[in-house]
Amino acid sequence: MPTLRLEPLSAANIVAANALTLKKGQEAYATPVSYSTAEHTVNPAAAWPRVVLDGDEVVGFIKGNLDPDEPREEFRCCLWSINVKASAQGRGVGRFAVQALADEARSRGFERLTAIWERGEGGPEEFFLRLGFSPVGETQYGEVLGATHL
Repeated sequence: MPTLRLEPLSAANIVAANALTLKKGQEAYATPVSYSTAEHTVNPAAAWPRVVLDGDEVVGFIKGNLDPDEPREEFRCCLWSINVKASAQGRGVGRFAVQALADEARSRGFERLTAIWERGEGGPEEFFLRLGFSPVGETQYGEVLGATHL
């Protein structure tokens, strides 16, 4: 089991986070990490962008939104994005990152974590289902809205 830790997304690690190489086909489901920097400036108290490190190597990225005042319930406590380096997949990196987001959400009083994903070959649906998310709806764009109880 790797020794994993989280750090906030910063100027010191954003290049490594943007350079994460995913498995073939997964790029279609990934949002560039640098978008999270722009989103973070809109509501920095709610944004939760973190890199996952194994030692000194950036092996993953997760972005959550934790905003009790968000008018759309599905976005109040939401996992916006997760990327795990291809060579680190299957080693618990994604599970570690989602658990860390869930722990942070729970500490802020949230009881449900949502995630949005697209179905498709190479997509993240199996990952989310294994972590306990269940489909609870669909976005206006046809993406799956999933949720798990904290």
